[in-house]
Amino acid sequence: MSPEFVTMFKEAAGMFLFLAAELTVLFLVISYLVGVLQEFLTPEKIQSILSSRNGKGYVIAALLGSITPFCSCSTIPFLKGLLRARAGFGPMMVFLFASPLLNPVIIGLFVVTFGIQVAVFYFAVALAVSVMAGYVLEKLGFERYVREEAYQMADAGSSCGSSGGDTAPKAKPASSCGTQAAPATPEPAPAASSCCGAKEDVNVEVNGCGEAVMTVKEESRWVRIWHSTWKDFKQVLPYLMLGILIGSFIYGFIPTDLIAKYAGEGMWYAIPVAAVIGIPLYIRAEAVIPLSAALVKKGMAMGSVMALIIGSAGASLTEVILLKSIFKNQMIAAFLTVILGMAIGAGYMYTYLFG
Repeated sequence: MSPEFVTMFKEAAGMFLFLAAELTVLFLVISYLVGVLQEFLTPEKIQSILSSRNGKGYVIAALLGSITPFCSCSTIPFLKGLLRARAGFGPMMVFLFASPLLNPVIIGLFVVTFGIQVAVFYFAVALAVSVMAGYVLEKLGFERYVREEAYQMADAGSSCGSSGGDTAPKAKPASSCGTQAAPATPEPAPAASSCCGAKEDVNVEVNGCGEAVMTVKEESRWVRIWHSTWKDFKQVLPYLMLGILIGSFIYGFIPTDLIAKYAGEGMWYAIPVAAVIGIPLYIRAEAVIPLSAALVKKGMAMGSVMALIIGSAGASLTEVILLKSIFKNQMIAAFLTVILGMAIGAGYMYTYLFG
């Protein structure tokens, strides 16, 4: 191998190890803290708050969206719940726009990767546009483009945060002996797991009547939050590592002049192209941000990076397909227009203010 290749490989490997360690710790810490917050602000409470139709609902919806770590696709099931609860259409749309864009993990990655100024700018733009878009869409009567079937209740089933029937086994009352006596030495029951990944220990004991009584011992709140955090991390890990790997490769091997030529400050078309590419690209923001960091180091304009991140985090082809079950085509078009407009506008605004 040539000395030049060895040098580039060392730079790429060093960048990969640094970003992998830093972003892993950041993700786990922020996700755990959000999990603690969500112990007190459950999905049911959020749904109840957004069901209010007063004027404060728009800002509250945006702030609630900023503390719920949903990606663009996982927001859809929650949106269906809001529709069935007859939530205000404007606040509901604000939540749809803000939740994936203001994900606390994304904001944390912005701060660490690009600095506090970029993170504050991104947060302010996403918050303001989400609120304005929700307000305007409601005033223009876009609620009529929600499909009627979206308001219908789904079949009852067990899911996280639902108020369905109890699924944990209950002990038989020991008031009468001699009915359905259980074996004196029952087999131990396996550990039960909840839909959110938290495990419960099931103990089987024999009471004085000779009946098997099952008792459930739940994990502590803090352990349950950690299990949920770790589960989320394992789901995101492939995307995070992919973004870091691609970004590290770009940092080590792609010539700076090549990126600066096609996506540098002087290229007027770079921002809209980056915004449009971001939607079908559908790389999670956790992967786009480390990738974008490498692009910036190689000469890509920060405005283009801003447009790329908003486009990929705010919408995706998968999300559009899922939204088809809720919205008519006119509403889908309005949704994509808001995301693309936000991405392009943020890119040009950042270039104007800080470029």
